[in-house]
Amino acid sequence: MTQKICIEKGKIQETLLLPLWGRAFETQKNAPRLIDNKAVEIIKMIEYDFSNIEKTQAMSQHGWVARSLHTDRMALKFVQEHPEATIVNIGCGLDTTFSRIDNGKIMFYELDLPDVITLRKNFYEDNDRHQSIASSFLDTEWFKEIAIRDGLLFLAGGVFYYFEEEQIKDFFVKSADYFGVCDFYFDSLSPMGMKIAKKQVLKKGGMGMSMDGGWGLKPVHSLEKWDKRIKVMDATPMSKGMKKGVPLPYKIISTITDMLGICSMVHVKIDSSL
Repeated sequence: MTQKICIEKGKIQETLLLPLWGRAFETQKNAPRLIDNKAVEIIKMIEYDFSNIEKTQAMSQHGWVARSLHTDRMALKFVQEHPEATIVNIGCGLDTTFSRIDNGKIMFYELDLPDVITLRKNFYEDNDRHQSIASSFLDTEWFKEIAIRDGLLFLAGGVFYYFEEEQIKDFFVKSADYFGVCDFYFDSLSPMGMKIAKKQVLKKGGMGMSMDGGWGLKPVHSLEKWDKRIKVMDATPMSKGMKKGVPLPYKIISTITDMLGICSMVHVKIDSSL
């Protein structure tokens, strides 16, 4: 029997288990909204007690599935328009997007801290079109490793709100300076959403780490004040179009959170010609 991979409690990387579990849990339902067999495979290879997450994260699980569905749709649309696109998955964790959107032509980079990339290598092997980069996204030396043929899309699921606004602003400006034209697709939390995430997700989920600080974004279009090259193309409430098959209490809660702008999927285009 293959020895299972242990995840140490109390480390920030522990949070990468949350969306992984959410997708695997969804896949094993009778009528799943998302099928992610790779997530199920990875979960079975990890030594970790998921029981507390399952007890406390029913609402968040719907959010993680919704985020993946939004991201898949955006990425597939981008790939349709740019068949040989380059996609960079910022803060990839144990994300499995590539396995769901690959058209056999795209170039896909998984970017995360060295210890996370080391962990990923238990489940993935790099190849010519699917490669890992061990780096903080803020250390932009990794820009030099990116090969672009037909459009550049950055994905960042569950990442940016762990950092401060000035850090994200600086990263966007550096991306504009270096690449000229690119797209970003990421989830954002409002200041109220940040408070909810810290209390309901990390604390109740048994995550041992602190989540001090962080970036609460509201209104989304304030991003355009950072730099004239930044244009918000779309901001979609997280649960929009994602309520089918969801229990009524969660439909009601997600409708309220959407109305309050708690969590959004944001599409930003950077264009140096603007």
